[in-house]
Amino acid sequence: MRIIAGSFRGRTLTAPAGNATRPTSDRARQALFDMLWHAPWAGRAAIEDVHVLDAFAGTGALGLEALSRGAAQVTFIESNTAALKAIRANIDACRADAQCRLLVGDATKPPRATAPCSLVFLDPPYGQGLILRAVTALHKTGWIAPDALIVAEAGATEELDLPGVIDDRTHGAARVIVLRADQG
Repeated sequence: MRIIAGSFRGRTLTAPAGNATRPTSDRARQALFDMLWHAPWAGRAAIEDVHVLDAFAGTGALGLEALSRGAAQVTFIESNTAALKAIRANIDACRADAQCRLLVGDATKPPRATAPCSLVFLDPPYGQGLILRAVTALHKTGWIAPDALIVAEAGATEELDLPGVIDDRTHGAARVIVLRADQG
């Protein structure tokens, strides 16, 4: 697993052993960022110079990819100890400590935000109904900026009823759903 593009391009990322995390593949990450970069509802402004939240961060690959492509700052929320170690190692490998904040916690019960985020990644364990719970909790605690893009990953066959969906694509076993925070 590596950073696909931008200033950290080619940097190898660490993933924890076992099945506790399910890192987004390089191919799926490339497709996701290509979609964001070129979509009429997103574009470069959706990534460059924005504050990003990577919740259920796992390896931190989504947040670090955004940072590599020009995001100003990334906050990671993760609760798994092995994943936290991997995120810290990946931040260090990218020499991005000054632009990253790592919070130990549950995205469905987050602490109050210090600043809202314009781009939010949610990659929870599949099939547990965590996406809507996390979006609701993150809204209530100030993490999601008005008009933010929320990119959620779910299992390809999961039935979801999410407000504000502006794109929904399947990549292998994963389904990527993009929501606009102010819709729904």
